[in-house]
Amino acid sequence: MSDPAVTFPAPRRIPYPGGCVLEPGPYALDYLLKWPAELSVKGHVYPEQPLYPLIRELLADPAAHGLTLPEAQAARDRFLELAGQALEAEGGDRRWLEREFTR
Repeated sequence: MSDPAVTFPAPRRIPYPGGCVLEPGPYALDYLLKWPAELSVKGHVYPEQPLYPLIRELLADPAAHGLTLPEAQAARDRFLELAGQALEAEGGDRRWLEREFTR
């Protein structure tokens, strides 16, 4: 199996501040939608920036980034897997992230 066209790290533990800010699950969702990390698309590095909007951009126009639609969808699936695990660790639901991609 070849390396994925789009790579990025898994999120670290979500820095939940505690207190009455928000419940941990919704806070984690908000954090993950803004979570900054370095992303690489076929060797082109995008410096640390929010991943969710960038992955949406890849899905909207894969060819503009030198990707096929299946490669962009694989990036989305990897984000859902990695960020979904982090969200679930905070009591959230992975489906919340999936729903964001349908908006």
